[in-house]
Amino acid sequence: MTDAVLESRTIDVSALPTLAFSHRSLMWWGILGLMAIESTVFALTVVTYFYLRSHADNWPLTAPPPVLLWGTLNTVVMLVSLLPNHLAKRAAERLDLQGVRLWLWVGIAIGVVFLVLRVFEFAGLNTRWDSNAYGSVVWLLLGFHTTHLLTDVFDSVVLGVLFFTGPLEAKRFTDVSENAFYWYFVVFSWLPIYLVIYWGARAT
Repeated sequence: MTDAVLESRTIDVSALPTLAFSHRSLMWWGILGLMAIESTVFALTVVTYFYLRSHADNWPLTAPPPVLLWGTLNTVVMLVSLLPNHLAKRAAERLDLQGVRLWLWVGIAIGVVFLVLRVFEFAGLNTRWDSNAYGSVVWLLLGFHTTHLLTDVFDSVVLGVLFFTGPLEAKRFTDVSENAFYWYFVVFSWLPIYLVIYWGARAT
């Protein structure tokens, strides 16, 4: 094959963008797959909760229902966190450095508030993780969601520091966008868990 033929078959990719957002990013698909796996685990835990409930004469078994105050307050805080998270995502997709710095750290601050309130939530469950089946499944649900919170807040802090200290590569804006995408999952996965933990124990 001659050099001229080879050259004619060569595809010029020099004009392609060096970063991409949403479904055009491989990271987005990876996070979507992770969400699918974690959603399955959440669903199995919720099914376990109601399976155990269906085989119990009293529910909760030997404890009063969890205190509503902390879980409800945390739900409000979590919903409020959607706004700075969304604004950070939009700023990242515009490559707006100052906007990313501002809204990323506002979101981190709200996440820290949520984690502090989560300590009170655990104390307000009115049961230990090893008390009985009810205590175990409730602690599992709350603990699993808390793990998601901790990892995402930690990831956000790392990104927040990088956006002030560098080195700042263009792909970091994609990281912020995908981190925000995952935060949507953390927030919306909490809503059914809240209903199960706090109202599942009160349903007759």
